[in-house]
Amino acid sequence: MGEVLFKERKRLLFFGLPWTFTVYSFDEERFFLKSGMLNIREDEVRLYRILDLSLSRSLFQRIFGLGSIKVDSSDKTMGCFVIKNIKNSQECKEMLSKLIEEERQRKRISGREFMSDHSGHEYDDYDFDDDDHYH
Repeated sequence: MGEVLFKERKRLLFFGLPWTFTVYSFDEERFFLKSGMLNIREDEVRLYRILDLSLSRSLFQRIFGLGSIKVDSSDKTMGCFVIKNIKNSQECKEMLSKLIEEERQRKRISGREFMSDHSGHEYDDYDFDDDDHYH
């Protein structure tokens, strides 16, 4: 694993406290999601597989200095997911976006835009489950 450029724990919406067992991090090539306390799950997605990022900040998130980043990826395991309730969400999104573009250029991967998943669902409205994946 390369040098970790970003690491943040998912926070509770109220008061913005980091009392969860979900940690997001990324280096120059990969994004990592680690969750769980007794049963730990670790996932990763190569940055060049990320197709789209969008930032959302509800009123309560703004009050507590948090935001969520919706991520569309072509990764089979991670698919589309949310980096939920993190501090410095705007800076994280910008840094991630820059690294994604650099990784695509380095690997000479052309940007292919997909507006739906494999089942044909479009992501105009996001419905989040407890695992921070949306459907």
